[in-house]
Amino acid sequence: MKFGLLGRKLGHSYSPQIHKLIGQYSYDLYEREPEEVETLLHQPDIAGLNVTMPYKKDVIPYLDTIDELATRLGSVNTIVRKPDGTLEGHNTDYYGFMSMVKHSGLSVSGKKALILGSGGASVTAVAVMEDLGARVVTISRSGENNYHNLSRHADASFIVNATPVGMFPNTGAAPLNIARFPKLEGVFDFIYNPARTQLLLDCERANIPAFNGLWMLVAQAKRAAEYFTGTTLPSQIIHEIYQNLRKQMENIVLIGMAGCGKSTVGKLLADQCGKEFVDADEEIQKLAGKTIPEIFEQDGEEIFRDLETRVLSDLGRQSGLVIATGGGCVTKERNYPLLHQNGTIIWIQRDGNALPTHGRPLSQQTNPAILYEQRKPLYASFSDKIVPNDGTIAETAEKICSLLEESK
Repeated sequence: MKFGLLGRKLGHSYSPQIHKLIGQYSYDLYEREPEEVETLLHQPDIAGLNVTMPYKKDVIPYLDTIDELATRLGSVNTIVRKPDGTLEGHNTDYYGFMSMVKHSGLSVSGKKALILGSGGASVTAVAVMEDLGARVVTISRSGENNYHNLSRHADASFIVNATPVGMFPNTGAAPLNIARFPKLEGVFDFIYNPARTQLLLDCERANIPAFNGLWMLVAQAKRAAEYFTGTTLPSQIIHEIYQNLRKQMENIVLIGMAGCGKSTVGKLLADQCGKEFVDADEEIQKLAGKTIPEIFEQDGEEIFRDLETRVLSDLGRQSGLVIATGGGCVTKERNYPLLHQNGTIIWIQRDGNALPTHGRPLSQQTNPAILYEQRKPLYASFSDKIVPNDGTIAETAEKICSLLEESK
């Protein structure tokens, strides 16, 4: 019997990895055009499906029964073939978002919550927040409460982003400015790729608790798996799979002065973590068709910095990389969200007097020790962790691995 995910475009789905970790059945992706959905549902060897955009409502006419919750929400994201061959619809998104809110540890009862969006995800968010006792207001592009009159809701305590704004590959956008909500206590974003949307990055800077949709994705998959298998799975499996996926998806971003060991440490780290290593300077040279010294000599530093930002924008949107950056990437604040959206940023420190200068234009112009002192505050502002490179390459890589494990 076959299980899987039905949708129109599924290229970046993490569902197969999640269900593989649950480990009780095979799970495939079924990309189908609208006219192909009914045929798939009628295949007798399809035992169960998760359903994603744009078919959560479209599948309902083909089902024999749908449960009370799915009926209430008007949305089905899990289908199970019963022993008699009939199809039964469920909604596990509700369970997933409920689990996400409870996992946050935040109390929403009695407080105003703004739900951004008016689609199927919004309906789920509204239902959960109302059931938890929140005073819910739905914000849409038109209607009584919209993005043009947000000032009337400046007293909101919680915001839920149930829109695709900020989602891969169109990262860097936020649906609203959180500075307009001085009483904000927490933000929930249905998006899980990137790990930190611009909305969540804004919350991080403002020290507001914020949560992406990965926990929700795993929790709803656990509930779907229970329907698929007719068994009850331990709640702990959500935490275990969530941590496993975070580790897989996370970029490890290495910053520090030129010559501090980012590339050598990064290559070893990538081997140890099962990630792909990428050297940003090498990518810049590919893009420009010339060496970095040639870019500086022929085009100037600002052109180089623009090329650098283009490369970091591309790399930062990806997942599961070890990225060695150029020593001066921290001189442009615009690079921080590009690197941090999917990555933990590690500052590799090395004595400024021990840094080489060959092939490094700025280090040849300014004493590396002096340049290091100038950039120290910038490295500090970018970094999540600091690791001294004062031993062997293996020892430095091990320090980074240990720090990353401690932060899980």
